[in-house]
Amino acid sequence: MTMTLDELPAVAECSVSGCSYNDHSHCHAAAVTIAGVPGDAECATFIPLGAKGGLDKVVAHVGACQRAECVHNASLECTAPAVRIGPGAEEADCLTYEQRAS
Repeated sequence: MTMTLDELPAVAECSVSGCSYNDHSHCHAAAVTIAGVPGDAECATFIPLGAKGGLDKVVAHVGACQRAECVHNASLECTAPAVRIGPGAEEADCLTYEQRAS
C-alpha cells in the first residue's frame, strides 16, 4: 500500500486540552501517531507542554497507526476517512478506534 499525504486520514477534530499541538479543537501537528494497547488507542503525539507546537496551518493527518487490531488499520496505516482525537481512557485517545471482532 502506498499513500500520499493527500490520501492520509485527516485529524478532523481534537478536543484534548493541554496539548502543545492543539489550538481550539484543531491539531497543528503535521502528522500524529496512534499507539496504545489493544482496546485503547492513544494519540502518541500528545505533548503536554506550555509551548505551542506544530505548523501555522491545520493540516494534521494520521501518519502511523500501531493499533493493528483496529478495523480501520491496513498494514499499520489508517484507512478511516478522518479521525477524532479526544479524552478517553488516556488524556488523548483516537475516538475513531474500533477494535475488530475476535
